[in-house]
Amino acid sequence: MKFTIAHTTRYAWEQQVRQSTQYLRLTPQDSIHQQILSWQLTLPETATETRDAFGNVLHVLTLDRPHQWLDIEARGVVEIHDRDVLSAEPCGPLSPLIFLRSTPLTQPDDAIRDFALRGWRPEAPLASLEQLMGALLLAMPYQPGSTDVKDTAASAFAAGAGVCQDHSHVFLACCRSVQIPARYVSGYLYTDSVEHVATHAWVEAWVDGQWHSFDITNNTRSVQQHLKLAIGIDYLDACPVRGVRLGGGTENMRAVAEVQRLPVQQ
Repeated sequence: MKFTIAHTTRYAWEQQVRQSTQYLRLTPQDSIHQQILSWQLTLPETATETRDAFGNVLHVLTLDRPHQWLDIEARGVVEIHDRDVLSAEPCGPLSPLIFLRSTPLTQPDDAIRDFALRGWRPEAPLASLEQLMGALLLAMPYQPGSTDVKDTAASAFAAGAGVCQDHSHVFLACCRSVQIPARYVSGYLYTDSVEHVATHAWVEAWVDGQWHSFDITNNTRSVQQHLKLAIGIDYLDACPVRGVRLGGGTENMRAVAEVQRLPVQQ
């Protein structure tokens, strides 16, 4: 299946910003699941391209002149390979053991540890994680606006609701509490549901020598409609756009992402 992606982000400030730097993880890479047919970033100035510690493509955009708004656009065409739901990613450049580390956003509390252990069977880790995924969605129904990006796994789990970021953070906390390396994935999702936005987050867990996908919000391991952008230990490592600035006062940020499926060519 082929998809077009259009993702625009606009920052606007009540006063002029003296200087700003944006860290952009908006460029996907080829993998066993996806092939990038075309991709373009439209930015107000040339950005420095590099790789971060997780192997993600990172663009660093610095504006040293006063400005009161900033537009960032990513656009491209991607083909998602029609592979079996259980197909998994190889190891990659880093040891999976790195993804056993907790962060402030993914630190498990006693409630999360107890929840992770309820159905855990060490002899059947994949089946246990699938059961955990379904149980987590029941315990934390998808509810837009119930949390924000600063909420931790513990606070979202206690609230009993969240979005894909919260589901991923709690699932990461559960995996790591039973010594399963797991990493946060940011990207896009094609869906017919008007309730779910196109930007998305899910988890990859290291089991039997491979990375296996778990989309908790949609209770599925299939990634045939997912486009991966970046990976990390938590949201802060993998978020598509993250920045710092000097001045500007109150900030207004609006992001719109659209994923459309291209018709099959005869």
